[in-house]
Amino acid sequence: MTIENDEPRDGDTNAPLPYKYRYKYLHKYGEESSPEEKHDGDDGKKDDDKQANKEKDEDKKKEGDDPKAKRRKVLVLSIIAAVFILAGLAWLLLYLFVLSKRETTDDAYVKGDMVTVSSRVAGTVVEVAVEETDRVHAGQVLIRLDPVDARVSLMNAKGQLAQAVREAQAKMQQANQADAAIPQRRAQYEQARDEYNRRHPLLERRAVSAEEVDTGKRQMQQALAGLQAAEREAAAAHAQVDGTTVENFPAVVQARAQFRNAWVNSGRNAIVSPIEGYAARRQVQVGQRIQPGQDLLTVVPLADLWVDANFKETQLEHIRIGQPVKVTTDMYSDIEYHGKVVGLNAGTGSAFSLLPAENATGNWIKVVQRLPVRVAIDPEDLRKHPLRIGLSTDVTVDTHDRDGKVLSETPRSKPLMTTNVYEQEMNEADEHAQEIIRANTVTVPAPVPAKR
Repeated sequence: MTIENDEPRDGDTNAPLPYKYRYKYLHKYGEESSPEEKHDGDDGKKDDDKQANKEKDEDKKKEGDDPKAKRRKVLVLSIIAAVFILAGLAWLLLYLFVLSKRETTDDAYVKGDMVTVSSRVAGTVVEVAVEETDRVHAGQVLIRLDPVDARVSLMNAKGQLAQAVREAQAKMQQANQADAAIPQRRAQYEQARDEYNRRHPLLERRAVSAEEVDTGKRQMQQALAGLQAAEREAAAAHAQVDGTTVENFPAVVQARAQFRNAWVNSGRNAIVSPIEGYAARRQVQVGQRIQPGQDLLTVVPLADLWVDANFKETQLEHIRIGQPVKVTTDMYSDIEYHGKVVGLNAGTGSAFSLLPAENATGNWIKVVQRLPVRVAIDPEDLRKHPLRIGLSTDVTVDTHDRDGKVLSETPRSKPLMTTNVYEQEMNEADEHAQEIIRANTVTVPAPVPAKR
């Protein structure tokens, strides 16, 4: 290079800069240079590229000649291959011993009993005692109806029962009265018979007239007829009361039944909960006129829930009753419920739908069906972490033990659900009916039985 290319000239602002400064300047600011400068720059760049390629070739040559580098490379590749092989083997073992021994589905939902509370009598609502989400106990009053009509009917039934008790006692006394009339009639007959027997022998000796003898005979026959009539009346009276007491007298039993009905209807104005649970779906308001059987409220026992897991028909081959189940929910993402399979439904969901699928048609398309599998949840898990009806769940069934049964073979030995809240109504009605009977029973001395 000339000196004029190494240093700028004095007073010439457009003089070319030295190569090293011009190269940095062009790469930093990207200004366009003159053809001469561009040619010089290209030559410098080519020289730099050649130097870099030469250095790379020397490095590759050194690496290829180094045996340690080769061993290091082989070792790294071997480790990578071993990792992949072990991962594949682990996955194979996991599938054979774990994944193939269980069935999972996310088409599973929490189910439970929903007890509908309805009225057994017609009436007007005067009180609503609970709201949705409230806890209710068995026998707790939920709704009250206007009690006026029921009370009037109860008073009428009470009077009829009291009257039936007194009439029963009157009939028993009439039977005793009929028994007392028999000795009187018998005495009259015996007196007439004796007079006739005394006068009849005197007729042959003409001590009495034939007219007197005939009169005595007619009196004896009349007394005999009276005795026979009294005996028939006594028998008829005893036919109504023999073998009975005041309590089991037919008229009293009938009146007592009517009193029970009126008492129970009076108590039915207070609509109670048949079970323990939580109130839901309230459909009644104060002042509403309701009819028997109308849905008013729903009680849900959250302590006895289960899960219906809808498995595909291709997953049912190894599912058996009694197999352990793990359940997870979106509500408690970190909680795992434990349960077991208690039964498989008798049909698929489509078979029990309102409009079952008609497969015997020309436009049939095969669709994989699902069968509900009922899973019972551990009550202790439900107590610690309560669930709600309709929540979605993920169900995993452990199918290691495949010796169980697919269908239940024995019928249920105990009732599914029971309640005794309505028995109290009948017991109270019997107690009050007994009090009415005792209050209207009159103590009468027992008569001396007459000889027939």
